[in-house]
Amino acid sequence: MDIPKTGYKQYLVKRTVYTETNFQEENEKKENIQKTFRERVRNSSSCSSKKVLQIIKSLFPILDWFPKYRWKEWIVHDIISGVSTGLVSTLQGLSFALLASVPVGYGLYSSFFPVIIYLFLGTSRHLSIGPFPVVSLMVGAVVLQLAPESDFKLNNGTAGENSTDLDNEKMNEYRVLVSGTLCFLIGIIQLALGVLQIGFIVRYLGEPLVGGFTTAAAFQVLVSQIKQLLNVPTKNYNGVLSIIYTIIDIFKNIAKTNICDLIAGLISFFVCVVVKEINERYKHKLRVPIPIEIVVTVVATGVSYGANFEQRYKAGIVQSIPSGFISPIAPDVSMFQSMIGSAFSIGIVAYAVAVSVAKVYGTKHNYPVDGNQEFIAHGVSNMFGGIFSCFCASTALSRTAIQEGTGGKTQLASLISAGVVLIAIVALGRLLEPLQKSVLAAICIANLKGMFWQVKDVPKLWRENKWDSLIWVFTCIAAIILGLDLGLLAGLVFGLLTVVLRVQFPSCSSLGNVPNTDLYKNIKLYKSLIEPDGVKIIRFSSGIFYGNIEGLKNGIKRIVGFDCVRVYTKRTKALRKIQKLIKKGELKATKNGVISPVGFDNLGYESGDDPEDPYEPENDDGIETNEVEIQVDWNADLPVKVSVPKVSIHSIIFDFSQITFLDVVAVKVLKLIYKEFKRIDVDVYIAACEDAVLRKLEICSFFDDTIKHDIFFLTVHDAVLYIEQEKKYKPGHDPLLEKISLMRESKDFLNTDLNYQELQEPDEVLWNTSFLLDLQPRSAETRSTGFPSDVGTSVSAGGRIGGKFK
Repeated sequence: MDIPKTGYKQYLVKRTVYTETNFQEENEKKENIQKTFRERVRNSSSCSSKKVLQIIKSLFPILDWFPKYRWKEWIVHDIISGVSTGLVSTLQGLSFALLASVPVGYGLYSSFFPVIIYLFLGTSRHLSIGPFPVVSLMVGAVVLQLAPESDFKLNNGTAGENSTDLDNEKMNEYRVLVSGTLCFLIGIIQLALGVLQIGFIVRYLGEPLVGGFTTAAAFQVLVSQIKQLLNVPTKNYNGVLSIIYTIIDIFKNIAKTNICDLIAGLISFFVCVVVKEINERYKHKLRVPIPIEIVVTVVATGVSYGANFEQRYKAGIVQSIPSGFISPIAPDVSMFQSMIGSAFSIGIVAYAVAVSVAKVYGTKHNYPVDGNQEFIAHGVSNMFGGIFSCFCASTALSRTAIQEGTGGKTQLASLISAGVVLIAIVALGRLLEPLQKSVLAAICIANLKGMFWQVKDVPKLWRENKWDSLIWVFTCIAAIILGLDLGLLAGLVFGLLTVVLRVQFPSCSSLGNVPNTDLYKNIKLYKSLIEPDGVKIIRFSSGIFYGNIEGLKNGIKRIVGFDCVRVYTKRTKALRKIQKLIKKGELKATKNGVISPVGFDNLGYESGDDPEDPYEPENDDGIETNEVEIQVDWNADLPVKVSVPKVSIHSIIFDFSQITFLDVVAVKVLKLIYKEFKRIDVDVYIAACEDAVLRKLEICSFFDDTIKHDIFFLTVHDAVLYIEQEKKYKPGHDPLLEKISLMRESKDFLNTDLNYQELQEPDEVLWNTSFLLDLQPRSAETRSTGFPSDVGTSVSAGGRIGGKFK
């Protein structure tokens, strides 16, 4: 053996060539004792003080981390973080309420009540619970659908039927009821999913899908806030193409733009973007980021109040923010039926965004985030918030980044931020009434920068994985055109479809041996690989099921270079003609019974239809013979005008190392493939088969009298060594020679339809064409054919004409 290059670590292994049968004989499997249903119920329902404490801590994670709280080290960090996050939460609550189509004051409630509940039930220590622009926009779509402005127009005698005056008080009251009911229903759905341990559902919302969806949502938010920025009248649209209709309305009414609101909004947007960029660029130097939203809000409120923009320029202002808390209200259960679909999609999106952010910071700070408990925490938070007129809460990426970036250690920072929001609710709410809505819209748009910047991920995704980039683009376009709820569903279905397509069209590669090793790699990727003589090694890189089994069959045909069914059909046809030549005494043979290489070339795949002798009689009744030994080399010249495809291999090895599952259809077809190769004298072996896959083959009756366990090997190299030892294959010699006796058969062979079809059932007995031919002792014919008078003849479609001398 050649010595590998120096500098590499080497090892030498000396062991037996293992088949699965030999390995299992030498290595006993562990006995897997299945517990009965009663035992499983008894174990799960058993009770102990330790188990009770574990359950209580899992339901209330605060009991785990609060007793370990380091007051001297962490409390200052949490106070600074809580105050900074609370100021941002206050402004984001006001601005995101516009997206939810409810009065801005209710955004403060949504930034307060869910935080209190999550403090006790949440597993993340850095997540800042509250309004999220995407979720708020989805809530707003439901609110506008169930409480449109057209239902609250004032139709009095002076205004007429076309009056644009609205009963704002009644409309806002009903919209708050709708949003609160929706929030409560979302909480029920999230709680149910958490109790049923279905936290895994968010795994299907992959990063490309979420990226495309949130980018589309950011675009929807931008369009909805441009209305507020320009203060132009537009209709409220919902459903498919609603965003397109809204843009058309904005351009139709752009002449009605309120210049005062536009200027205030543009200035606020520019200042927020610039300062946020400074915060980002110098975050390593700034102990606390500049709370630019608070500064802009305070200045804008003072200027609007001092200049009286509402009266002088008809600017759109907040107008009224209720002080203190409102009484809890019961959700309207009658609305559940009309909003159940939207509630499910909003709940999943809200949960997916929150958990993905929570896991990022959990990994960063070394603590676990329980997906199912997060479902429960968000569910109870939204149910509690729905009773207090909140809209659905999730998390805002910027808010959570501030809470973690300013040194927050635990959810005590969130409690302190809720205290800051509480101050705004109780004491400062009325001071913000002169604030222009365009300023809030500008603050909201400035917070969308991170979502829009996700577009830069598309070229990178295209280079890394084209399927992921297609999911991103498709989900983004679908969510813009169809709306956020239908767009999310379309993106999810498309993502699952790409998985099916990737599994349905996997790669099927031919392997070669790395010289002087037991390694096997794709021959298309490496130059120095060696293929064993007469052996093809095929790897299929996926589980095999009914959807991709045709891909496996086509891949095998492409790699081996022939079709087993066609080879068998052509050999059968050639044997029929050889039988006729023997019968007519025109076939010459050598003394040992091997057919002389005279006749027509075996052209492989070239000829499609073989010329038949139109004058040759087809009725061959009454032909009888004894056995004779004659061999046919199918890769040499044949004495008949039949083009038999050449078969240059004697063995084929299927590498099952990457196959993780099989279905019933796959097992049946694999059995059929095995038998198709065997009847043309190609041995089939399977290597590196997982125990679970082997067990599935056993359950599905893959093994029978012809297919044994000894065709399975532990590794590809075991199979190759076994073949080399057994076959003794020599290049240039046809290995496909096998003796098959031709038994007496009636004229059915000659009348057999040679348009052979694939076996429909793998268990069907293989069709063996055979016939007998009686050679009477005739001196002249004996001299012409070369056969002794007491020699019988046998012919096989598998490898040769064969038998034995009498």
